[in-house]
Amino acid sequence: MTLQELYRMIGGDYDQALRVLRVEKLVDKHIRKFPQNGTVEELLAAGENLDSKRLFESAHALKGISANLGLVRLSETASRITEEYRPGSGRKMTDDEVRALLDSVREQNEIIVEGIRLYSEG
Repeated sequence: MTLQELYRMIGGDYDQALRVLRVEKLVDKHIRKFPQNGTVEELLAAGENLDSKRLFESAHALKGISANLGLVRLSETASRITEEYRPGSGRKMTDDEVRALLDSVREQNEIIVEGIRLYSEG
């Protein structure tokens, strides 16, 4: 499987990742590291008790990481959580809506991590 095939499989935007990281070798290096980075796990842990500060911080971090890697859908979902918990702005979503977004993050992450596993195995 090529790197571009991986991106198609996981619904990512290879061209966006390449624009940010500039060299395919760096895209390859950083996408392989994504499963170990821990940001998704931090976000999901913060979501267990809807810890506003931790949700904002971990969603904001995930938004940036996933945008840089061209993981557009994941970045967009993380962005919605970020904006929901941005300090100084009022909540607009219900707790159930936030939990649904967190479930979406979990599902997207599983697809991405499985795709990366298959890609890494060659």
